[in-house]
Amino acid sequence: MKGCFVTGTDTEIGKTWFSTRLVRSLRRRGLRVGVMKPIAAGAFEAEAGWRNEDALALIEASGQGWPYPSVNPYCFRAPVSPHIAAAEEGVSIDLSALAQGARVLGAQSDFLVVEGAGGWRAPISQQTSMADLAQVIDLPIILVVGLRLGCLNHAALSWEAIDASGCHPTGWVANRIDPNLLRSEENLATLSQLLGSPPLAVLSYGDHGASESSDLEACVDRLMAL
Repeated sequence: MKGCFVTGTDTEIGKTWFSTRLVRSLRRRGLRVGVMKPIAAGAFEAEAGWRNEDALALIEASGQGWPYPSVNPYCFRAPVSPHIAAAEEGVSIDLSALAQGARVLGAQSDFLVVEGAGGWRAPISQQTSMADLAQVIDLPIILVVGLRLGCLNHAALSWEAIDASGCHPTGWVANRIDPNLLRSEENLATLSQLLGSPPLAVLSYGDHGASESSDLEACVDRLMAL
């Protein structure tokens, strides 16, 4: 199964922003792209049931009309930590079922993009976290780093945890979520040193410029070579 698991240094740092653009870049190469947001917390009620905006954005980006329950098997209503949302709704998250769902989508796709929720260690039960989900799905990991004050510590800790988990950290993506961050280029240079490689892409939230497209194409090249 060819694909990647997108995680982040925190919530609201651009995982979906990156994932949807990655999906579109893959599609431009003529690939059939599968998408999955296995667990989402924060939903609105639609005619067909509760829906999460991130999952819907992934489906739209894929252009495939994937069935919503396949893309987002666990959709919780409250925008809180997944383990709290699951407990409030009396739901136990089955990691093996999610891994099987990813394999089914992967078998129907040329490339599968799976987006986690929150950060790498975001809990999904009293005993398990997003790290456990990534392990059972077993795809190369991309870490999205939101460039803001504190990102150096968050990125270094996340990267160390990914590496120690036995998963395969493929690379990291920088997302300029704070346009007022002081010394942003110095922060990028420090991140490259801390994480052992330059970013796969540097994105500016809300920017669709040529430099961003070029970075995304280089990122796709790296992923397709795995």
